[in-house]
Amino acid sequence: MRDEPSTGTEGHLPASRDIDFPAHPFDPVDDDKLREECGVFGVVGLADAANFVALGLHALQHRGQEAGGIVCHHPVEGFNSARRFGYVRDNFTKASLMETLPGPLAIGHVRYSTAGSKGAAIRDVQPFFGEFSMGGAAIAHNGNITNADALRKELIERGSIFQSSSDSECIIHLMARSLQRNIPERMEDALRRVEGAFSVVAMTRTKLIGVRDPMGVRPLVLGKVGDGWVLSSETCALDIIGAELVREIAPGEMVVITAEDGVESHFPFRKRPSKFCVFEHVYFSRPDSIIGGQSVYETRRQIGVELARENPVDADLVCAVPDSGTPAAIGYSQESGIPFAMGIIRNQYMGRTFIEPTEQIRNMGVRLKLNVNRALIAGKRVILVDDSVVRGTTSRKIKEMILDAGAAEVHFRIASPPTAWPCFYGVDTPQREKLLAATMSEEEMTQHLQVDSLKFISLDGLYRAVGEATGRDNACPQYCDACFSGDYPVRPADMIAKGFELKAAE
Repeated sequence: MRDEPSTGTEGHLPASRDIDFPAHPFDPVDDDKLREECGVFGVVGLADAANFVALGLHALQHRGQEAGGIVCHHPVEGFNSARRFGYVRDNFTKASLMETLPGPLAIGHVRYSTAGSKGAAIRDVQPFFGEFSMGGAAIAHNGNITNADALRKELIERGSIFQSSSDSECIIHLMARSLQRNIPERMEDALRRVEGAFSVVAMTRTKLIGVRDPMGVRPLVLGKVGDGWVLSSETCALDIIGAELVREIAPGEMVVITAEDGVESHFPFRKRPSKFCVFEHVYFSRPDSIIGGQSVYETRRQIGVELARENPVDADLVCAVPDSGTPAAIGYSQESGIPFAMGIIRNQYMGRTFIEPTEQIRNMGVRLKLNVNRALIAGKRVILVDDSVVRGTTSRKIKEMILDAGAAEVHFRIASPPTAWPCFYGVDTPQREKLLAATMSEEEMTQHLQVDSLKFISLDGLYRAVGEATGRDNACPQYCDACFSGDYPVRPADMIAKGFELKAAE
């Protein structure tokens, strides 16, 4: 595979030239949110496929903002790749770069670093590439392998040499050791050894491959544009290139796509109950995406409706903590009859520019990104609707801003149940002791945040909002709600080995 020449922050750098970067760029608002760790996108059957991939990754930027990469294949020039730190718009819109990525087949990836990481290197940026006896292959992975430590130890003992710290690289090494006859079969063989969550977009010289784990924890959809085919983490990325949504890839399904033969589908894994991540509905997915045939925006609006039914309060205004709390705030307003107002204005132009801010800038906190509409708030009893409370640091600062603007009362309404458990399936979650709901009751959190009231939607209410009329206990299919309930559908083997304690049996 030909990488473009290295200039210190691109291509496949040798280990001695790896460049560290902060685990999370400073962001006074989003630093207190759970983060989806990556998004994947792939195209086959279109000239200059990498350009379409770059557009798709731009639409998936909310799923990972630290780095991105693209691998493509040209019948004459072979495999080429580019990897960058930062936004897609700042890197993969340059003609000089995109001209080095020719061909009708390409895949891409945007990422955050893993929870607890002190830094990462260019070698950790996906897609990963491997050269096998039957040709090269690249993979991009959304999710998390819960037995990666055990697999890595086994593979290293058998002679594998890892180039990154990513759990996803285990898949490439397992493929290399497989005795199956072609790359899709080797991928099946490798993924049967993997525990946890995976939505994988991969490519060979002629094939685009998509796979979801048997529980379907992370999303993956199939689209069609002209004579080409598309795989994407979300439908919003299909829209940007004018692709039509064909369907979702089913849990446990593998699709192998060629420009000539179209889509071949099969199910190589043992069937498991569906455990799609319910937090995709709450926060991760863009509101203009479609999940399970449902509008994410409409689901979030309905969450607000359920929240108002469960937790009414006398107030003058309903305001969203922008932007993720807006659909739920609209639903709360519509159900309660309390007017919706833009009490907090988001500075859309800040971006993630403060990589190494001064202490003075850090002390400004959320004021860098959010500002209170004082003329509207003064003297009012305000309901603030947010998608979640993680550490609680941002919630407390927003409350102080609202009171400073002259609000008479501040009531928080949260569009998800208390987040009391870490996620091990592809979401960057703080350690459990740093989750506010893990160490405090609702009453204690109310006192800690110093608000007039704090209420969360119930887990049953959340299930009703996503379309399970009878609530969680009778829901079918069952979602993964481990971050709320502590009920992990796959044992996090590596974390248990490190001392993590599961919820005691009731």
